[in-house]
Amino acid sequence: MENNLNYKQWHDKETGSFHARTNVYFSQCDKNKQLSLNELLRITSDIAVEDYRQQGMSREVLLQNGYAILVSRCSFRIHSMPRENDRIEIITREERPEPLQLMRAYEILDENGTSLVSGSSSWLVVDLSTRRILPTKKFTMRNPTEFTGEHDCLPVSKIIVPENIEQIDERTIRRSDIDANGHTNNSRYGAFISDALGDILDKTQISDFRINYSKEAMLGEKLNIYSSYDEASKKILLVGKTDSATSFESEIFLK
Repeated sequence: MENNLNYKQWHDKETGSFHARTNVYFSQCDKNKQLSLNELLRITSDIAVEDYRQQGMSREVLLQNGYAILVSRCSFRIHSMPRENDRIEIITREERPEPLQLMRAYEILDENGTSLVSGSSSWLVVDLSTRRILPTKKFTMRNPTEFTGEHDCLPVSKIIVPENIEQIDERTIRRSDIDANGHTNNSRYGAFISDALGDILDKTQISDFRINYSKEAMLGEKLNIYSSYDEASKKILLVGKTDSATSFESEIFLK
């Protein structure tokens, strides 16, 4: 990757990918000087939103046409978590949609072009007039691609929740958790997970991270977080629940 960061964003017409170069800043890192889980979720969702915006599908334009696009599931394989002051290139590309989900791939590279994080996500198109999920074939604001690549990460799929989960944390959704859509921002759940796990993440590295979003936690609601650990697979499972519904399910695999 070239060292010149002056031209920070561009579309590659040959691959259909969108690129953004940036630094990893102090405020984006955890106590170990690594990119935090919530910042990983934020920068990858932000680049997806920006990709659409530069194609003429900003959040405002989508709203004018009666649509909202919401992230549903994310999966990341962390080869080496970006660190403070790293110069990175974030790449995303929309892929062939599923019947009810838009699909997207990610890669985060260091300045030498080495992959630090590989990922995939799925997104839902909501028809705001009916509040229902729109089949992707009916979303005609852009021409869908037929490309599907190999993903060096776990699939974005259902997370199986065992029966032996125990509550490890609780928190109330506050004003700082709410974004411009009036929702709990998807990246905040990464912070909730990190806080719930405490110093566990100080003692080891994450190899894979998956999160599936369900019914969002609303302002003022209490979010109870439950967890279980599978020793054989080194997997931590986490579930966030309000009094009325499951808010998220997540898996973290340790190295």
